[in-house]
Amino acid sequence: MRSDLEMDLETRSDHIPATNILIFTGVVEAGTGLMLLLFPLTVLHLLLGVSSAAAETLLTARLAGAAILSLGGFCWFARRALIPSASRGILTTVLSYDLLAAMLLVYGGLALNLTGIALWPAAAAHAVLAAWCVTILSRYR
Repeated sequence: MRSDLEMDLETRSDHIPATNILIFTGVVEAGTGLMLLLFPLTVLHLLLGVSSAAAETLLTARLAGAAILSLGGFCWFARRALIPSASRGILTTVLSYDLLAAMLLVYGGLALNLTGIALWPAAAAHAVLAAWCVTILSRYR
């Protein structure tokens, strides 16, 4: 049963409907983070095309996996944020992550010649998710 406050906030014109993007980001990033934690070399191979990695690289990949898994959890649990300023903050955080991830993947492909089978699809996916965040944020200033 929803409270009066929840129902009132859902009908406000400044409420930001970010549920879909947060659910999608939460599921995908949690899965990616979990894969990096459990199988870092496989993810590195798919993204960057490397077939072996030093222990410190695998540790760094696992640390990145922990951060990405945490971001996924954050998005999942924040998917029902009803306070407009909270929704804006959450979407701005997701936007910054997606922009930086897209730029770093493109840099890896173009400047470092790293070319795993999933590199360009991952870069494109992050760019599309960033555009989705911008679209939602631009409607609710």
